[in-house]
Amino acid sequence: MASDPKMNPQSGLLSAEANQAAALAAYGGVLTVDLDAIIANWRKLEKTAVPAECSAVIKADAYGCGAEQIARALNKAGCQTFFVATIEEARKVRAAVPEPTIYVLGGYFQNTGEHYAKINCRPVIGDLNELAEWDVFCRRTGWTGGAAVHIDTGMNRLGLTLAEAQAIIPRINAGDHGITLVMSHLVSAEQLNSPVNARQLAAFRSIASEFSGVPAALANSSGIFLGAPFQFDLVRPGAALYGVNPTPEADNPMQQVVDLKARIVQTRTIERGESVGYGGTWTARRPTKLAIIAVGYADGYFRAASSNDGTRGAEVIVAGKRCPVAGRISMDLIAIDITDLPPNAARRGHMVTLLGEGITVDELAHHFGTIGYEVLTSLGHRYARLYKGGNVEEPLAKPEPASNATQPPSPPPLEQPAAPPPLPG
Repeated sequence: MASDPKMNPQSGLLSAEANQAAALAAYGGVLTVDLDAIIANWRKLEKTAVPAECSAVIKADAYGCGAEQIARALNKAGCQTFFVATIEEARKVRAAVPEPTIYVLGGYFQNTGEHYAKINCRPVIGDLNELAEWDVFCRRTGWTGGAAVHIDTGMNRLGLTLAEAQAIIPRINAGDHGITLVMSHLVSAEQLNSPVNARQLAAFRSIASEFSGVPAALANSSGIFLGAPFQFDLVRPGAALYGVNPTPEADNPMQQVVDLKARIVQTRTIERGESVGYGGTWTARRPTKLAIIAVGYADGYFRAASSNDGTRGAEVIVAGKRCPVAGRISMDLIAIDITDLPPNAARRGHMVTLLGEGITVDELAHHFGTIGYEVLTSLGHRYARLYKGGNVEEPLAKPEPASNATQPPSPPPLEQPAAPPPLPG
């Protein structure tokens, strides 16, 4: 198991286990990411999508799980293509994995070309202005690093319209276009019977077929399970890698990845009729024993999971048994009703489980009134973070910048370019 190097005390007087225990004592909670589970999830998705290539979406710090660590683990497992949201995210991932292809979903802007070239990553272009600006950069510098074209087939966020995509087909057929991927994004992939899926598939298949020789990608995590027609040349799983159910109408085929524990900072007993927490919204109906744990909504455990006299909130695992939240969740603290536990089963300093031991990301999302994506990306940075599996080494060293990555030669510095010329075709 590897830990964040910032939390390792530099004492030579203690064993490794004692050092780790001393470091963990400084944190209210411990978030453990199972890299073997992520690899297993990726391999399951890869097998489901054969013969399509299986990439990995690791934007938003790999959905809160640690982009650099996960990129390294998945790259060792065979993943050769990653998607991130911003150039800054791409820079961190490139430092961790020098060789794979990295696409930046956030697109291209004037004066960002040098950033893309320096770390050898590719913009996902979803606007004709972006495409023109990218053309200017490539022509003036000789950059040949490639880019993806995003076509909107119904999401109505980013992407060229179908008419705009059709207009650039002559340019694609002329060759030497630098487009390495054509992609779109499904609106309702998690709904197996949604008619939107069929409409988007038909639209994308029609336009992608005209991008002669360019690989195509449509399926996200849920889209992979819609079947072979949706998988094309490359699939782009994200949330499923981290244990979120990509098939909510059926059992979750993915392994749980994140385990979250929090420390009991105090136990106390209250009498029947006494209230707990802000607003006094939860009232003890019997003499009640409480455990106060050192996590709250500032740590990504949403206030929406609170309980009151009329509504049961979320549960946590204490000494192997589910125990309910009592009252409102505070910024830094949660009260748990542990009355039904055996004496001394839960004491100050013990850890309780908020995620894991049967509590899934999707269950917690239900209590939070949201989706598993938001649960994972909201997990705060006040936790000690541990990584297990994935053949990581102890301690987890920060990699050197990828100065030796295989890439086209970096272009010279640019002056501010003139207004982009009209697009070919």
